[in-house]
Amino acid sequence: MSKTLTHPEKGRFFSRIIENSSKPKDWKLFATLFVGKMIGLAVVIAGMVILSSILSGSTAQAAETYTAHETTAINAFNTLWVLLGAFLVFGMQAGFVMLEAGFARRRETVNILVECVLDTAICGISFYAIGYAFMFGSGNGFIGTQYFFLQGAPATYGTTGVALLAHWIFQFAFADTASTITSGAMIGRTSFRGDIIYSVCVTAFIYPIIGHWAWGPDGFLALMGTPGHFLPMLGQPFRDFAGSTVVHTIGGMVSLAGAIVLGPRIGRIFLRDNKEKGGLPPAHSLPLAAIGAFLLWFGWYGFNPGSTLSAMDYQGIGRVAANTTLAACTGSLFAMLGALWIGPFKGKFDTGFALNGMLAGLVAITCPCYWVSPLGSLIIGAVAGLVVFGGVYLLEFLRIDDPVGAVSVHGFNGIWGTLALGLFASGEYGATGPLGADNSAPVTGLFYGGGFHVLEAQAIGSVTVIVATLVVSFLVMFIVSKLPYPYKLRVEREGEINNGGLDVWEHGAEAYTD
Repeated sequence: MSKTLTHPEKGRFFSRIIENSSKPKDWKLFATLFVGKMIGLAVVIAGMVILSSILSGSTAQAAETYTAHETTAINAFNTLWVLLGAFLVFGMQAGFVMLEAGFARRRETVNILVECVLDTAICGISFYAIGYAFMFGSGNGFIGTQYFFLQGAPATYGTTGVALLAHWIFQFAFADTASTITSGAMIGRTSFRGDIIYSVCVTAFIYPIIGHWAWGPDGFLALMGTPGHFLPMLGQPFRDFAGSTVVHTIGGMVSLAGAIVLGPRIGRIFLRDNKEKGGLPPAHSLPLAAIGAFLLWFGWYGFNPGSTLSAMDYQGIGRVAANTTLAACTGSLFAMLGALWIGPFKGKFDTGFALNGMLAGLVAITCPCYWVSPLGSLIIGAVAGLVVFGGVYLLEFLRIDDPVGAVSVHGFNGIWGTLALGLFASGEYGATGPLGADNSAPVTGLFYGGGFHVLEAQAIGSVTVIVATLVVSFLVMFIVSKLPYPYKLRVEREGEINNGGLDVWEHGAEAYTD
């Protein structure tokens, strides 16, 4: 007889069930658990039915038939969606800390940890006091003049129906990201007091004022191409769905200015000077960097889908999330293949490029994620991987020391992603809204028969932001570099060359004890 036909354990199992079922105490416990689970299941099913009935109607029908109570429920739902996105984006700070610390040298770890904490605290206060007002308050085409210290702000943001304070938290997380990007290119030689000074300038002035141009209610780039505003003959506004320009290009250009003004770290050898010993110092913890990169990818699902500001646009959310995923995948693959086939260390599968290529794809898709197809996102991510690979070696050739590749990942690919919209917008999708998508005026790029109109608007907006950010950032970094010690931008020579590096010099602590 086959062994599969004899199951002595089954007999004992059912015997225990029969024995336990005779105990009143166990029956009561079973009944309680069963009833509780059924009630929970009923609540979930009821919620799904109600939500499905809300989502099933078209946007036009919803505008005609929604009651005040239903509208309040939709606004609450959208507010929860924005808060979820805000929490995910804020969680990216843990990813930035791990990525930067992992790519840097061991002696710079504590400095990075404390710097990221202080950047976040400074950003929160400055964005509450003046940053949000400059960026999202009404004023003129260049700067907002309302809602300082959030005073006089309405209950909801614009026509979105989202609670304004929820929108503030979401945008604070974006501002914090721009500030943290900047620090990556300046690791290992920036004084901590100098870091605080330029951080205030970035989060309170540079990021929100320039960001107002593209995202403010009356920003001149946002209204570009419309009658009575900047360049009306274009017929197209500047578009940046989730921040390839506003967050990443600004952060990347500030990083570039800081890295140039600071100069390279003491002892940094470039490849053009020594092909055998040149190149970035090895990362002190690639596992830490890898965890950080995946945390950033996870946070990007708040960054991009959350930028709909509307959970009702469920198709748009799904498309944005899918495009975000695909671009990250091809970005990582193509950056690693570039290092394998072309780079000075070819023949090796480089972990650093695989991680930075992933982030490059995410940065590039951030602007066009709502308007492109999955195929377009694959191509955008692939090009982004090659851009970050070429960008790293371009900076190496120019003798610009960028320890984590911040300029290449965020700056160069922020530009590429912004322009990619003008090439790959599929001509199917228009705008998101509080009640769903409005595709009556779809955005069409060059490769889909739309001509150069969208690309032209994107190029004008990108160049405007690049030039303005570089000019202002160079000015700020130069002024801070001329301040007296200990407030100047670069730390004293002894702070760099002592055995404990910046960790001991600035903070009196080491990340690892022997």
